[in-house]
Amino acid sequence: MVLKHIYLLIVSVCLLTFGLPEKIQKKVFKEIENTYDVEEFEFQSFPIDQTVTKSLPSNFKEDHFFEIKSAGKKIGYAYVAKAPSKTAQFDYLILLDPNLVVKKAKVLIYREEYGGEIGSKRWLKQFIGKTPKDELIYQKDIVAIAGATISVRSMTSAVNDLLASLEVLKSKNIL
Repeated sequence: MVLKHIYLLIVSVCLLTFGLPEKIQKKVFKEIENTYDVEEFEFQSFPIDQTVTKSLPSNFKEDHFFEIKSAGKKIGYAYVAKAPSKTAQFDYLILLDPNLVVKKAKVLIYREEYGGEIGSKRWLKQFIGKTPKDELIYQKDIVAIAGATISVRSMTSAVNDLLASLEVLKSKNIL
């Protein structure tokens, strides 16, 4: 148990150098542990050349896209970013398996008075199983939520951008 805490502390210190806020980091780690059913894991920024990232619809700076390993084996990727809501932004996490299939979508922090329903597990399940080949259409593939139209459209767009970016990275043999 002490070893686990030391390991998480080391990973945390490394993570803080990437600029991921501590509150977000803790939530990300919890989701990784639960989704991949692991207690110990490596969480490293996955660097992508700036000449490539400039052409991608999603932001792939070093504090957004991470490789996750456990026992020396790649178990997936994590993408952490912000998306706009009506007057603010919300933080979200997308966890992917090694084949870039969405395993989990999670709203980490929602800062609006209304529209927080997009954080419900039931609504977010719509993204699970999506691949870089998929394109999601609001009100066809993704159910609308009354009072959260802007946030729903924003999350749908953010996931579409991520999937399109992953397809480009995959086609260039970067992933």
